[in-house]
Amino acid sequence: MTNPLLSAPYVEDILYQPKALRETLAAMARSGGKNLSGFAQSLRSGRLRRIVLTGMGSSYHGLHPLYLTLIEQGFHVQWMETSELIHHAPSLIMPDTLVVAVSQSGSSAEIVRLLERTGNEVPVIGVTNTQDSPLASGATEAFLTFAGPEHSVSCKTYVTALVILTVIGEVLKGGNLEPVLSKLQMLPEAVAHYLASLESNVDVLIQRLEGVKYLVLVGRGRSLAATGAGSLIIKEAARFPAEGMSCAAFRHGPMEMASPEVYVLVYEGTGQTSALNAGLVADIQKAGGRSVLVGPGSGDDVFRIPPVSVEGLPVLEILPAQMLSLALALQQGHAPGQFVNASKVTSSE
Repeated sequence: MTNPLLSAPYVEDILYQPKALRETLAAMARSGGKNLSGFAQSLRSGRLRRIVLTGMGSSYHGLHPLYLTLIEQGFHVQWMETSELIHHAPSLIMPDTLVVAVSQSGSSAEIVRLLERTGNEVPVIGVTNTQDSPLASGATEAFLTFAGPEHSVSCKTYVTALVILTVIGEVLKGGNLEPVLSKLQMLPEAVAHYLASLESNVDVLIQRLEGVKYLVLVGRGRSLAATGAGSLIIKEAARFPAEGMSCAAFRHGPMEMASPEVYVLVYEGTGQTSALNAGLVADIQKAGGRSVLVGPGSGDDVFRIPPVSVEGLPVLEILPAQMLSLALALQQGHAPGQFVNASKVTSSE
């Protein structure tokens, strides 16, 4: 790459994502889903009465598609940050509860406390990138993301966790492993196709974002994973103010912020709300604001992502936010993803 700042370790991690996805999908196929079918049977029989989904940061946001999948099946599901769960809702951590916990390091302060509470009495499905972590060893069943060491901001661990959670959701609702893996097999190639234009996309965004002081990422349904995780990584990697919310929430007040200084990314999504999302882009522009549609149907080359299955779409949706984090960091003259006040693993509460 011509720009030396784009050789930052964070960029290396972003470019590694296709390989990380291939290796994680291959590992899931080899595992056979472990004991997921056993958990599914316990949920159907009523021995397990609820499911609690938990994580922090991007791990928390990445649980949104799984949450919707399980809700659609009629399961009693709670989705909560791990800190809130252990301190303000510990009564949910019961032997008749299935906990799905996600943590890149598997050793954050909150995850360690959670495992102290679950002990050997509460079934835990763990998703982590670290084989020798407390989560990997303490979970009833642990699934590893084969992303390799990650230098700073979550990217390759986020997308690999998404595919594992997609498989978990499919099997818990009574489906088979092979069909969902087949739907996800095209993801590595689709991600590689989008990332092939990384440098040119970043160059375009550096120019386009001139004068922008605030970013808002909005969407509906499964796209809310990208709005939450995307706004978080922009704050982490670029130290730039960004917010994620639903399209409906943006109309309920924040629409008043529409101006040339506020850039709004609207995720196209799927289903009947896609038309509502496209309408929001038009309304923001009519109000004098700056907005663009993100998705396979976008008319903007930078924000048009390759078409994939509904199950795989959340993986592709995070990529434009990664491009934005790079462009904004470079625009401000610092290395993308270089931590100053934060750290890769949060060891204190």
